Amino acid sequence: MVAPLAVIAAGGTGGHMFPAQALSEALLDKGWRVRLSTDARGARYTGAFPNAVEIVQVASATFARGGALAKLAVPLRILAGVAGATVQMLKDRPAIVVGFGGYPTIPALSAAWVLRIPRVIHEANGAMGRVNAVFAKRVTKVACGVWPTTLPAGADAVHVGNPVRGAIAAFAAAPYVPPGDGDLSVLVIGGSQGARILSDVVPHALAALPDDLRPRLLVAHQARGEDEDRVRSFYAEHGLTAEVAPFFDDVPRRMADAQLVISRAGASSLADLGVIGRPAILIPYAAATGDHQTANARGMVEAGGALMIPESELAPDPLSRDIARILTTPTQAEAMARAALSVGLPDATDRLLALIEDLKG
Repeated sequence: MVAPLAVIAAGGTGGHMFPAQALSEALLDKGWRVRLSTDARGARYTGAFPNAVEIVQVASATFARGGALAKLAVPLRILAGVAGATVQMLKDRPAIVVGFGGYPTIPALSAAWVLRIPRVIHEANGAMGRVNAVFAKRVTKVACGVWPTTLPAGADAVHVGNPVRGAIAAFAAAPYVPPGDGDLSVLVIGGSQGARILSDVVPHALAALPDDLRPRLLVAHQARGEDEDRVRSFYAEHGLTAEVAPFFDDVPRRMADAQLVISRAGASSLADLGVIGRPAILIPYAAATGDHQTANARGMVEAGGALMIPESELAPDPLSRDIARILTTPTQAEAMARAALSVGLPDATDRLLALIEDLKG
């Protein structure tokens, strides 16, 4: 008997690709075959996907980038992608198609709609992305990572949480070492978009910390490639011990080791913080569609697991005061770590997997 096939469609950012990876790992463990449908941008994140996942790059495009001629070509590229996905599904019919958002999901979800294949979209954020909003009433079920999520009328939704990768799950509820007299590990992660402001402000805030804190800092700062050299130079000039890179492939370990995380409020980052349980200072990306990062952060902030600073109010001195207060108050840091853990959903992948197995054709 041939194992059932799940087509997972995702692309563009880690916020789409990381939960897609988590689901792929779980499906393979249950004996499914998995095909990932993505684009060139999404393919950058596939290095950590299990080798058994078949990876297919589809023709897709977005109206958000390029000039007038490029925008005119978008519908044709999307139609070509839909046609290719339809032919592929006719040859090897999936039991279900799962979309995680982004323009690269359009071909697979459209083909599944044409062929009446059961289909699910997972919306990671507290406000729906453009593509997911279009498909919300055209899928069998909407699986929500944040609850409540703003949904179009008529969408059939259920709260499952945001799946985390196996590498994150391995550190679930790892014991937290509160800040004390020793080294102080600070992790700065900006996500795949809009991290420049963190590179502009966070190093200055850390350099402004009191003399008894600065020498003990061990900073891991994820900075855009174009910002990497200046951020590294700033830390070195101010005598701060820091690793700076555009991407860390061991974020789960670094997060587990951290006394404090300074981060954007992307859905995957929030899910990781909730599963591992670490205090955070969150700076939502102001240009995010529907201000969804603020919606993402709200639950953890209200629980006491994080402080939230609007991007418009981010400045070195007040940020430095917030960092110092957490790093010099072990009881507050421990309470924040417990609160972050209280809003995490470590079984989100299992919830989504159960939904898929209920709906498969």
